[in-house]
Order: sequence, then C-alpha cells, then structure tokens
Amino acid sequence: MPQSPGRFSRFGKEVKRRKVLRSLAIYAGTAFIILEASTIIFPRWNFPDWSIDLVLWILVLGAIINMIIAWFYDITSEGMQRTKALEEIPTEYKAPDSRGWKAATYISLVVIVALVVFNVIGPTKTLRAGDIQSLLVLPFENFTGDDNLDYVASGMHSSLIGDIGQLSGLRVISKTTASIYKDQDISLPDMAFELNADAVVEPTVMCYGDSICIQIRVITPFPEEKQIWIGEYKEEKSKIMSLYNRVTKQIADEVMVQLTPGEEKLLAQASTVNIEAYDYYLKGLYNWELFTGESIQLALEYFTRAIEIDPDWAPPYAGVAYYWIAIRQRGFAPPSITIPRIYESLEKASKLDPNSAFVQYVSALASVWTELNWEKGEKELLNVLKINPSDALAHLYYGHLLLILKRDEAALAQANIAVDLDPMNPMVLGLSSMVLALTDECEKAIELGELALSLAPGNAAALTGIYLAYLYTEEYSKALDPWMGTLSIDKQTSMEILDVNEKEGFPAAVSLLAEKYLNTGHVVPCDLALVYAAADNPSLAMDWIEKAYEEQDASIPYVGMNWFSREPFKIEDPRLNQLLKKLNLPLAD
Repeated sequence: MPQSPGRFSRFGKEVKRRKVLRSLAIYAGTAFIILEASTIIFPRWNFPDWSIDLVLWILVLGAIINMIIAWFYDITSEGMQRTKALEEIPTEYKAPDSRGWKAATYISLVVIVALVVFNVIGPTKTLRAGDIQSLLVLPFENFTGDDNLDYVASGMHSSLIGDIGQLSGLRVISKTTASIYKDQDISLPDMAFELNADAVVEPTVMCYGDSICIQIRVITPFPEEKQIWIGEYKEEKSKIMSLYNRVTKQIADEVMVQLTPGEEKLLAQASTVNIEAYDYYLKGLYNWELFTGESIQLALEYFTRAIEIDPDWAPPYAGVAYYWIAIRQRGFAPPSITIPRIYESLEKASKLDPNSAFVQYVSALASVWTELNWEKGEKELLNVLKINPSDALAHLYYGHLLLILKRDEAALAQANIAVDLDPMNPMVLGLSSMVLALTDECEKAIELGELALSLAPGNAAALTGIYLAYLYTEEYSKALDPWMGTLSIDKQTSMEILDVNEKEGFPAAVSLLAEKYLNTGHVVPCDLALVYAAADNPSLAMDWIEKAYEEQDASIPYVGMNWFSREPFKIEDPRLNQLLKKLNLPLAD
C-alpha cells in the first residue's frame, strides 16, 4: 500500500513525458471542429440523423487510438519513433521543450472553449440548419373584411400545406389537425409542443379580388416565441399557384431546409389558372372537407362548374373522380353507375396533368379499391409519397393496401406515420384503429377509435376498429354496440340484440344481428359475411363473400386480410383460397 503513491506519481510523470495529454488536447480540438461541422453540414445534405452519432463514435474510437499511439511513439523531426522506456534514458538527458507543441495545445483548448460557449449561447440567437424539421401551418386569417370568403382561406390553407409538404426535409402537420388546434384556447408554444413542431407558420389573406395579398409569418416557439421572418406578397389571382411556390421556397430558405434539385425545379415552375374556375374549385374543396351528404353533393356541383369554365384544368376532374370513389366506397350507388364515372373523370385529369400529386392520389385509390390492381396502386401511392412525404391520408391508404397484402408490420408503420402527421383527424384516427386492431395492437386501436368518435360521432372506420379490437380480445359483449353502429341498426333493434346477448349469449345475439341486418334492405355483402362468420355459419358467410365479388363490392379487397383466418370469423372453406387466387391476394393462413 505505501508504494501506491509512488506508482501513481511515476505513471503521471510518464503520461507527461510521453506527451499523451498534449496529444489528446490537440486531438480533442480537431475532433470538436469535425463534430461541429457535421452537425451543420449533414442536415443540409439531408444525411440521416444517425450519421452524426456515427461520427461521434468514430471520434471516440479515434481518441482511444490516439492515446495508445501517443504512449508508445514520439513524433520527431526524423518521423515516428518508439518512445523509450524511462530506464533506457540517461539521467543527464533533458527532454526538448517544443514551443510549437505547446502553442498547438493552447490553441486547441481555446477552440474547444470557444465552441462550447458558442453552443451554449449561440443557438438562442442564431438559427442553424437542422434546427427546424417540423412545421405547423395554421389556417389563413381572413382580413379581407368579407366573411363570405372563408372557403378561400380554407382552400389556400390546403394548397399551402400541400406545397410545403413536398419538401422532403420537413415534416408538415396536416390541415385537419392544424385547423382544430387553431380553434382551441391554447398558447402557440403549447400547441407546438403537443404537435412536436419546431416552427409555426401564421398566414393571413389581406385582399382577394383580381389580385391576392397575403402575409406570412414564421415563428419559433422555443424557448420563447420569436418571429424569424415575415413576408408580404401581392400577386395576380391567375398566378396564385406560382405564388404558393414562391412562398414555399422562401419558407425553406428562412428555416434553412436544403432543397433537392427536384424540389428546386418543382418550385421554379410557373403556372396560371382561370380565376373563376379556381373560385369554384375552392368552393368544391371547402364543401368536400365538411364531408356530409349535402356538402359532398355541393362539392360535385362546384367541381363540375369549374370544369365547364376551364375544361383544360386537371384538379376539378380529379375532384369529380374522388367524389364517385367516395360514393362507391359508402355504397350510395351501384358499381354500374360509379365505376364508369370514376374512370371518365380520372382519364381526363391524368391526360391534363399526369404529374399532379392529387391526380395520382385519386388514381391510386381507384387502382386499389376499384380496379383491384395492387401493384399499380402501390406504385402510385409510393409516387404520391415521394412527391409529398407529409400526405397523411396517402400514408394511411398505403398502410391499408399493405394490410390487404398481409404485410402487417409495414402497414402498422404507415398508420403510425399518418397519426403523427394528422393526430386530430377522425378519418385518420378511425382508419388507423382498423390497422392497429388487425395487427393485434388492440388496446391502442380502441384508444384511437374512441378519440375519433369524440371528434366525429358515428365514424364508421373508428367503430370498425373498436369492435374488431374487442372481438380479438374476446370481449364479445363490448363489441356488439360499435358493430351494430357500423351496420346502421336502429336503437330498438340494438336493444333487442343486446338483451339476447345477455340472456342467451354472444352466438345467439350475432345470429339475430345477421337476421335483422338482412332485413334492413341495404346490405353490404362483405359486412353480412362477417356477421355470418361470427355466427358460426362459415358456409353462408362464404356465399356472401362470393356475392361480394360478383357485385364488385367496394370492400372486396379486404377479404384477404387476417379476419377470416382467426376467431370469431375463421373460415376453412376451399372456396376462400380459390377467390383469393382470382384476386391475386395472399392465401388464407
């Protein structure tokens, strides 16, 4: 024990003699500069986040190697030479004192201290590349003095979000969630914190006539609200599409997001629109987003009027096709009416503007849920997401396609992205709850479904996600109420079925549900097939699945999903795999 101080003293002298600390100080200064450069340059070049961590670990490894080399070798005027052991050095020998090495050591220490101070103080004053990766675009404030122009503010909000969403370097919160948060009594920093947004865009429309005047403010909410840029624009109404491009490019510059060559080219495009047709198109979008029976009918009328005024403009045709896809999915008109109208409008839109994200999005929906062409639909959805990585619904419908193809893990990932981009959209929440239920994330499925219902009572997708989750966790009694909600069973009949469930059990209740649903006069074959399957009548369930295929039921793509391979819907019928082969879907488990 008494010898320990001597050993430590000797080790300290050896560290000093071998210049290990001096070498480490110089290395540390250099490494710190490299790391700082990486944090500035990598985000601008769109390198993944882990690339900076990789540089850090390489530098740590380099520090260890540096110390080992410094211990065993000296750098001399004659090159690297092995450091002599202390016993090999004559007692009268005096190590040379290199002022150059000392200067380098001190400079390194100064650099390290300066960079540390800059990192502690600098970010509060200067925005750097990579600081802003997520953006919340609030609805346009209508300062025109005309309260009848709310449809304009809403349409411009959709267009600006769509334009900014094309930037691959930014996550852009979707319109529905942005609009809901705008109407809440919540501070801007709290709003940004809840949505994980690094900056907020506050747009205002000041005039709307032959010319459009808008003001755009960009604000960073943390650590306190600070306006980093404000811009005012006045443009002819016919050039509004080019105006969105200009605003998007300016915002990208202000938040220091590096544009790809493709994005630069896209935002440099100039285009004009017929101002009267544009007005009708905005009215169509506004009513479409209300998504009631009356409003979507109005949307169709406005889209049609826009086409009459400007038959060479693609978006209204895509709007009409979108309308007929929705009518087909909801079973409001037979395929003989909806399908020809879908493709008539879609073909015109595709010829006029094949590169439009909206046109390709509508085309993808038709490819999957009408044409049953999975490969084409996947290609189109991926292309939409390449154009606009922040399109929540495109992510979600791609998730549903992946679910149809039994690629469950990838489907769940897409649903999670959609919820992250649009966490207060009842349609996104409802459709995501279905994905979660069918990938055995039942607790989360119920949570999202209930949130969707709180925002939009009666949301069919949310009710579906909830009843599936309860069925798969064998909570059959809890599943009945939301299940009957999806089938539009009236209140009196629902009470009767619930009473049978309490007295005779779930199988008897589901059998009665099948009978009552069949008597409603508006039967969706796939829905009835599920009821019969749960009622332990797989043969009759299979008959209705085949009927769904013959009648081009819009729900037929979902027949290949996991629900017919598990309780309580399990079907072991060779006809099921025969049908799946016709549909080019993965076979039943």
